[in-house]
Amino acid sequence: MPHAPDFWKRKGLVSDLLLPFGWAYAGIGIARREFAQPHRVSVPVICIGNLVAGGAGKTPVALSLAKMLTDAGMKPHILSRGYGGSLKGPVRVDLDRHDADDTGDEPLLLAQAAPVWIGANRVTSALAAIDHGADILLLDDGFQNPSLHKDIALIVIDGGYGIGNGRVMPAGPLREPVEEALMRATAVVMMGDDPNRSAPRDKPMLRARLAPRDAVELKGQRVVAFAGIGRPGKFFATMREIGSDVVATHEFPDHHAYGDAELAKLGVEAHAVDAMLVTTEKDWVRLPPSWRNRVRAVKVEVEWQDLTALRALLAPVTGGRLG
Repeated sequence: MPHAPDFWKRKGLVSDLLLPFGWAYAGIGIARREFAQPHRVSVPVICIGNLVAGGAGKTPVALSLAKMLTDAGMKPHILSRGYGGSLKGPVRVDLDRHDADDTGDEPLLLAQAAPVWIGANRVTSALAAIDHGADILLLDDGFQNPSLHKDIALIVIDGGYGIGNGRVMPAGPLREPVEEALMRATAVVMMGDDPNRSAPRDKPMLRARLAPRDAVELKGQRVVAFAGIGRPGKFFATMREIGSDVVATHEFPDHHAYGDAELAKLGVEAHAVDAMLVTTEKDWVRLPPSWRNRVRAVKVEVEWQDLTALRALLAPVTGGRLG
């Protein structure tokens, strides 16, 4: 998936010309949801979605919630579409057998925290998870998919990007009109600062940030950073915040499948400037196995500003077991 075009950030001629297509896309989505009959399963469903195409921080939020629920004695399973993978599902991710070509990259990360089921049919995946002991489900993405009833729906917004020019694809980055989405959302998770003032005023707001984990030794380290995620600039900024000496950066398309030749080129560059190759966890699982001990994966985790507010929001589906 290519990166978001620059004109999505602001209104202008190109966006204006594409506006009718955005209206059509929005109308199709609204009609699809209007006539859908969401299937209600026997356990609660928490959806973690977003408004725009590209990364907003959904996967780290899902990881954080899975850990919280597990620590509280619950048995969460995660449902993922498995974008970029070849398996159709429903298939339970097996870290010993599957790789990114099978399942996509995000399910491999999520499976480190809880059982993960991939499949385009969310209802079928949900029923399989319940048959295997799930007592609560986390739907990673799928906010715009009306097939499965959501008991709680969280919209994650990257504060640094916001909602772009506020228009629906292809005229802008939105998957659907903001007003339509907020009518179905339980709350908004604002990831990082919000200089664009994209936070809605009529929904509960949970504030959080992505913080690097176990990265102390990267302070002062010369690095060549590369990333194939929705917004690679966020990763490069994180490396600078850590205190790394970022001598070069390289952007790749989202979900990019790395080949030996391009990695070898990066390796030569890093060696020439006495630097370490670093990338995101999501990129690292897409590396050929022979490269994984030569590239450092920088892990991030969600830091919640107000855990009490989060626990209270989730109480209707957790029975207050989060504390």
